[in-house]
Amino acid sequence: MNTVFPTPVSDQSLLDAYSEAVIGAAERVSPSVVNIEVYQKGRKGGSGSGFVFTPDGFVLTNSHVVHEATRIDVTLNDGQKFQADKVGDDPDTDLAVLRITAPHLTPVSLGDSSAIRVGQLTVAIGNPYGFQTTVTSGVVSALGRSLRSQSGRLIDNVIQTDAALNPGNSGGPLVTSRGDVIGVNTAVILPAQGLCFATAINTAKFVAGRLIKDGKIRRGYLGVAGQNVPVHRRLVRGHNLPVGSGIFVVSVEPNSASAKAGVRDGDIIIAFGIDPVSDIDALHRLLADHVAPATTTIDVLRGTDKLTLSVTPEPR
Repeated sequence: MNTVFPTPVSDQSLLDAYSEAVIGAAERVSPSVVNIEVYQKGRKGGSGSGFVFTPDGFVLTNSHVVHEATRIDVTLNDGQKFQADKVGDDPDTDLAVLRITAPHLTPVSLGDSSAIRVGQLTVAIGNPYGFQTTVTSGVVSALGRSLRSQSGRLIDNVIQTDAALNPGNSGGPLVTSRGDVIGVNTAVILPAQGLCFATAINTAKFVAGRLIKDGKIRRGYLGVAGQNVPVHRRLVRGHNLPVGSGIFVVSVEPNSASAKAGVRDGDIIIAFGIDPVSDIDALHRLLADHVAPATTTIDVLRGTDKLTLSVTPEPR
């Protein structure tokens, strides 16, 4: 009996497939990417990137790009320029929403950042140093990172990528090979190379919705940095938990609400008040609805024990 071996795939074929994936993603998303120029008290300030995410002209970008701007100009991929209104910005997640009045806009497709995996292909599109619609590619390097925003607060559930970002990329989309936006590019760690970060799109969806509705976000602050983790099935059954995952506490800020409540590094947060907490986005939503400084409870797993702690989130 003759053994039939599969024909090896050539390096050229693999490179062609990679190139086609990047080209396809760039072609789908580039028409939605915009260049943002800001003015402060009549003087030209910095610039950045953004992307149209609704057909009626809402644009998502970084808070630090447009914060304190007195005028904002948005240039579309085809060169048309429009003055934008700032709908609202949230320095704590480094996100902002603008709106322009322009015809025939092409919105991006928003993906699901909870479904991405480490090693997955990513494509970043933006306008670094004013070079319009620049495309870089890489992979998802890590998930669940925490990053300190320019407001000093920790942004949780940040995506780390090695797709190269430069000044001017801020606010542009991080997308999958299918062209679905999974993050908003927000920061580069210098002088390191390949350490780039994007705010997860699931966080951005929630923040953008609140900014469009209210113009700002009021939220309580706990002072923990965490990442999503599964909870062992034995603990789920033993404590009759309604969720199978929670937030692993990586660090607790000194003198914060969590520190005063007795939360420790290594705890797993599984509930806030009467509501179960399965991930960081769920906790953010609950904190946005919480009127600080009202006292409530936080449930944590510490080893095999379940503890209920009294906590008073700090007002913003």
